[in-house]
Amino acid sequence: MRCVSGCVSAAVADFLSGLADKEFAPRRAELLRHAHGRVLEIGAGTGFNARHYPSAVDELVLTEPGGALLARAQHRAAAAGRHVEAIEAPAEALPFEDRSFDAVVSTLVLCSVRNQDAALAEVRRVLRTDGSFLFIEHVRADEPRRARWQDRLERPWSVVAMGCHPNRPTLERIEAAGFVLDELRHGELPKSLPIIRPLITGRAHVDDGSAERDEC
Repeated sequence: MRCVSGCVSAAVADFLSGLADKEFAPRRAELLRHAHGRVLEIGAGTGFNARHYPSAVDELVLTEPGGALLARAQHRAAAAGRHVEAIEAPAEALPFEDRSFDAVVSTLVLCSVRNQDAALAEVRRVLRTDGSFLFIEHVRADEPRRARWQDRLERPWSVVAMGCHPNRPTLERIEAAGFVLDELRHGELPKSLPIIRPLITGRAHVDDGSAERDEC
């Protein structure tokens, strides 16, 4: 029964991602042009990022806690001519050595991980000190009225949207996890409901304390 449920969820996720991809693809391509070397994508879903990775990426590793989703991601990557290593693992417990990736990618993932702080701590752990954290995430609205609606609808939305929480202050958590922003843009998720529309796109690196040491 779990397998059937997982396959149905994967099919639904694939369908919904496909509907949004036409509008969302340029954002993916713009973000992923910064990826290079050994790259990890957490919460890879059904693999819609695969075709946007540049030739500068030498090795691409995909993780996803659901095997059915991961199978679709592998298939989509293969169709794009991209060889990937696919590993079933949650973002909160990545099975990789410290400082082993040149870039970590997260697109519309941090809204649905069970423990956002734990996931970000893992991203920081596996990212090399000169590496980049590349992200596109929908976030809590700045406007108080919309933020209140996000709070009101958070519980029912998380049920129908496979664990998505629309009211998370994700940018605050990224900075609190020890990342320094190199680039940040605010925008909106196209053709979406108002509660999931606020969007951030950015690049960040690990704060290794060098700035404080230089001041000393």
